[in-house]
Amino acid sequence: MACFIAPATAAIVATAVRKKIPSRYHIEWLLSMIWGGVVWLIPEHIYHGEVVFYPPFFTAGISEIIPEVLMVGIPMVIVTVVAWAIMLMVSTIFNSQKLQPRVVSLMLCGAFLMIIIDKLLA
Repeated sequence: MACFIAPATAAIVATAVRKKIPSRYHIEWLLSMIWGGVVWLIPEHIYHGEVVFYPPFFTAGISEIIPEVLMVGIPMVIVTVVAWAIMLMVSTIFNSQKLQPRVVSLMLCGAFLMIIIDKLLA
């Protein structure tokens, strides 16, 4: 229903503070992964009729939305951040400038992670 709210919020916050994060942390990798998941999840929820284009925008009530954000949306963000941290460790271990994943592959990776968490926890 509304599991994309947590990743969307994380993406907005990370985008807002990205200038303050040192470049060695490759925040653009995290942003690509999170935004990729959000870009996938919103149309998917619209297609399934869980999100509509008129108020209140969600077909479920707040009593169903909050638990889903907490039980599905937050784990989506955590798994994505862990994947990003692993990518940072690998790039540090190999100390290679050639290890530069493409934005599209990062977006697909983020979408894939969030879809898996959505299917496992929803």
